[in-house]
Amino acid sequence: MKTRLFIGGQWVDGVRGQEIAVENPFTGETICHIAEATAQDVDLAVAAAQAAAPGWARLAAHERGRLLLKLADAIEADTEYLARLEATDTGHPIRDCLSLDVPRTVLCFRYFGGMADKFEGSVIPVDAGFLNYVQREPIGVVGQIVPWNFPLMFVSWKLGPALAAGNTVVMKPSEITPLSTLRVAELAQAVGIPDGVINIVPGYGHTAGQAIAEHPGIGKVSFTGSTNVGREIVKASAGNLKKVQLELGGKGPNIVFDDAVLPAAIGGTAFGIFHNQGQACIAASRLIVHENVADEFLDKFTALARSIRLGDPLDSETEMGPLTSRVHHERVMAYVQVARDDGGTILSGGQRPADPALAQGYFVEPTIVRADRKARVQNEEVFGPFMSVTTFADEEEAIAIANGTAYGLGAGLWTQNLSRAHRVANAIHAGMVWVNSYKRVHPASPFGGFGQSGYGREMGFEAMREYTQPKSVWINVDAQLPPFYRR
Repeated sequence: MKTRLFIGGQWVDGVRGQEIAVENPFTGETICHIAEATAQDVDLAVAAAQAAAPGWARLAAHERGRLLLKLADAIEADTEYLARLEATDTGHPIRDCLSLDVPRTVLCFRYFGGMADKFEGSVIPVDAGFLNYVQREPIGVVGQIVPWNFPLMFVSWKLGPALAAGNTVVMKPSEITPLSTLRVAELAQAVGIPDGVINIVPGYGHTAGQAIAEHPGIGKVSFTGSTNVGREIVKASAGNLKKVQLELGGKGPNIVFDDAVLPAAIGGTAFGIFHNQGQACIAASRLIVHENVADEFLDKFTALARSIRLGDPLDSETEMGPLTSRVHHERVMAYVQVARDDGGTILSGGQRPADPALAQGYFVEPTIVRADRKARVQNEEVFGPFMSVTTFADEEEAIAIANGTAYGLGAGLWTQNLSRAHRVANAIHAGMVWVNSYKRVHPASPFGGFGQSGYGREMGFEAMREYTQPKSVWINVDAQLPPFYRR
């Protein structure tokens, strides 16, 4: 297990020699200590990325793609180890790591490996006698800051398009969950990705993250995390006016109409909010259910929530693991009291499980709260297995509730009425809308939000545009240029 910084193809200690303890959220015990990166280490990583940038950008696109495809194969071959590493470090149930996290990571690298030599420029019809073409060029060195909730998957979301487009990378994984990122760097080196193309600098946001956001040698920063930190990154980026891409918080509305197929809506809603312990920016954290079916829906939904098996993430029978850190556990539990203070009713959960076998872990029972639509838990991102519930009488009211927060990342709706599905999807202010499903992602489909959920897009052709810059070239083929000044 690699625990040092990865800079210029070398595993090195931090300049200051400091370390960070990485915890197992199921036991509270220390897994290992990793080297802590600070601003000086970011400087070294940027220098290594700058040195590697010309050669990587000149490499034939199909060769870059070939190396990404080899990396995808290496990750797939390493599935069991990576899944256990991710489960131990994050608290994700091993069944989710095996069925979702690792396969999605492989799929993403394969998608962008295939994209590398298929992302084209364009020819623009302009004045007679001129050829005007637009080519997409890599930005150069990009900084990437990865969150702690899906570290392995987000590594592929960020590295895939950046490398396919010809950029080199300085990446800061979360100090809480750095282990799978370091493993991917090890595999990338093993398959032949040149030294300096990928540099990994785990560290704290206020030191290593701040240094990446401010660094004059970095041309773009891609950040996934909280809205408040996103605002700070925008400020820090102003020094060299670097390009910024932000995927921030969410407060996902999930509308259940009275003609919905309730068993499907109940199951999909449970996945939308309880998968990964609700630690997802696109979580279906606001249930907006039609008053005609609210009682039936909530009776069955709360029964399902109470049946979810909490346990050891490495147990294949576990359906929900612990939250990823002690600090975050305290934050989520505090929102239970916030809900009560605002007059909310706890329909289910809202406490630690009683099972003594889970006492050392950072567990929260699946929690369902009925709350006024103006309550804090209806408007602030809790980021846990915590769903707030409200009801509506008609379509117009449902849309108003859905659009009633500052966020606009993901949203869902459940109905059998095709016209309503299109109409409501069009009216919801969000970057992604799922109809009769929730929380679907694919490397070909753009991922990102509106409003306080950020700007820019991961995935698909949109991601390749995010990691390139257009250059317009004008060629005078046979145009006769009259003199502009006459004497």
